[in-house]
Amino acid sequence: MSKFQQLNNLFCKAAAKTRIKAFYIFLAIFTLWLFFFLAAKGVFDIGMLFNPCGFEQKYDLPCPTCGFTTAAIAFAEGRIFASFYIQPAAALFSVIIVITAIFSLITAVFGLYFRFLVNLAGRIKLRYIFLLILLIIIAGWSVTLARALAKNG
Repeated sequence: MSKFQQLNNLFCKAAAKTRIKAFYIFLAIFTLWLFFFLAAKGVFDIGMLFNPCGFEQKYDLPCPTCGFTTAAIAFAEGRIFASFYIQPAAALFSVIIVITAIFSLITAVFGLYFRFLVNLAGRIKLRYIFLLILLIIIAGWSVTLARALAKNG
């Protein structure tokens, strides 16, 4: 098998519409990370945008998404291990988002669409994706909840 045939098994040519969608996906992700990076540098106070957590105020325990913003800011600063310590679910989502940005950029710039993504998208049902997201959030919450209970008890 020639090198071209091997590459052809890995990639397929992206249509112009797909390239434009990929560019917009990359642009949205880039804007999100720029937002977190600028917040980390103190350009604006992200605490002004989000009110204190009502769940934590009422029950004195972290909510399922407590620490997501802090972990995302740490990730945007390049403190990846700190991000996983702060909120593991947020750090995992950050990794997934960065990988998505890389694939989107490759598709938008070079017009190459990864064949395994086409196959994967055809096999996975939306309800399984939502279930996976829910499980990741619950797992991250269990870590932050265990830490909070250990600190309080």
